Amino acid sequence: MHAPVLVLKDSLKRESGTKVQHANIQASKAVADIIRTTLGPRSMLKMLLDAAGGIVVTNDGNSILRELDLAHPAAKSMIELSRTQDEEVGDGTTSVIVLAGEMLHVAEAFIEKNYHPTVICRAYNKALEDAIAVLDKIAMSIDVKDRSTVLGLVKSCIGTKFTSQFGDLIADLAIDATTTVGVDLGQGLREVDIKKYIKVEKVPGGQLEDSKVLKGVMINKDVVAPGKMKRKIVNPRIILLDCPLEYKKGENQTNAELVREEDWEVLLKMEEEYIENLCMQILKFKPDLVITEKGLSDLACHYLSKAGVSAIRRVRKTDNNRIAKASGAVIVNRPDELQESDVGIGAGLFEVKKIGDEFFAFIVDCKDPKACTILLRGASKDLLNEVERNLQDAMSVARNIIKNPKLVPGGGASELTVSATLKQKSSSVEGIEKWPYEAAAIAFEAIPRTLAQNCGVNVIRTMTALQGKHANGENAWTGIDGNTGAIADMKESKIWDAYNVKAQTFKTAIEAACMLLRIDDIVSGIKKKQAPGAGQAPKPKVETEADADGEQILPD
Repeated sequence: MHAPVLVLKDSLKRESGTKVQHANIQASKAVADIIRTTLGPRSMLKMLLDAAGGIVVTNDGNSILRELDLAHPAAKSMIELSRTQDEEVGDGTTSVIVLAGEMLHVAEAFIEKNYHPTVICRAYNKALEDAIAVLDKIAMSIDVKDRSTVLGLVKSCIGTKFTSQFGDLIADLAIDATTTVGVDLGQGLREVDIKKYIKVEKVPGGQLEDSKVLKGVMINKDVVAPGKMKRKIVNPRIILLDCPLEYKKGENQTNAELVREEDWEVLLKMEEEYIENLCMQILKFKPDLVITEKGLSDLACHYLSKAGVSAIRRVRKTDNNRIAKASGAVIVNRPDELQESDVGIGAGLFEVKKIGDEFFAFIVDCKDPKACTILLRGASKDLLNEVERNLQDAMSVARNIIKNPKLVPGGGASELTVSATLKQKSSSVEGIEKWPYEAAAIAFEAIPRTLAQNCGVNVIRTMTALQGKHANGENAWTGIDGNTGAIADMKESKIWDAYNVKAQTFKTAIEAACMLLRIDDIVSGIKKKQAPGAGQAPKPKVETEADADGEQILPD
């Protein structure tokens, strides 16, 4: 007998063959089961404790998975799915996971029968193409200008969320905000940048009903000298600066030797004159409001307030961009480069209000704002966070509709139609791929089934009734009314989904299922080669501009 040959190190674990596929399928199903109860209007909330001991209460698929710390690699890739979905279309994060889990679940039977994973994947991809074709067929175009249709759509998207009890409120906020910041790119395309130009300000206190979309911008700042500067200006002329209004200190340490006493006074005088010059250059344009991202010295403050100009300092860069978009001003880097065209005259009102115990500056009633602020009020922080997450989803849906105004039925109806059509087609699929193809068709039923489960109705009865209705791919609009669990016509109940959310959900789910199925080997325990004694240096955290909103800015 030969001695056994050791190829892999002892510390490495290697699993291969069907064992891996089974493990991956189990893991993905486990992830899908965590989220399954959060699908639909009768969904449950999950409460998560994060490392810092903070609490997240949510039923947004992506938020839940983001907080989970998982060990299994396959489960981790499931989490990536919902993140992709969230970044791409903003909605459907839960359904993507449920669908992918189901796809893998039906594949398990074939793996046990020793089907080759590539065969299953081929069948799945074929099913995916056909499914998208079916969606194209049943999709109907809408007119983006027609407010009630869009409202119905956004409402059915948020119907599954915690805020559905506040009815049209959130939907209205979302539609207002997205239509405000939409930019026409020509050729009928509209670009909506939610992250950059829609700021959500959460102010605890008051009621949710007080939330509103401001036709302009709100910042958490007060004027520099509250006693001397005006806090309310109608039709202000706004100048935005990106430079400090204070005396320039030397870049490096400079020493100046003074021989005579008077030279010191000359130096001070130069500083004063420098600042006076700066202020005069600004005041030439007769602004009513000067906003700078950097500091503003006492002296500059004095000159400005003497001229009756209100000033706000140390505004975040992102906020400044929004103000520029809203009021039509241009952010200027050096005061001596100011031109008349840089002065913003689009705003109708500048006002500082006290909400709770903080001062907020409002620049509102803009003529044609391309940026806006959504002011959210609510009882508690947790509530506000959840409302904000729902608002994000709603805005994404509104954005999707503006970009691609096509609807498909919600309430599991499109999945059932797809499923029925695929079942019919499966008889014409040749060879061994027929069975996995049919299985994929059945997997699509996971979504209506979960909806029915969450309503607490008799699942089997409801499902058979629905399958009967959909049998030949007709009645495309019949689905489950998520609140009652009754079978209803989605057109009448106004339960819709955006076409690209559905298409993206199907694509992401099936492609992920294929990817996980094709894994046949997991080698774990790989150590990075490291010089002995060298600890791992922590990676420096690089802040991007996108993070600027989130950081706690030091108070003035």
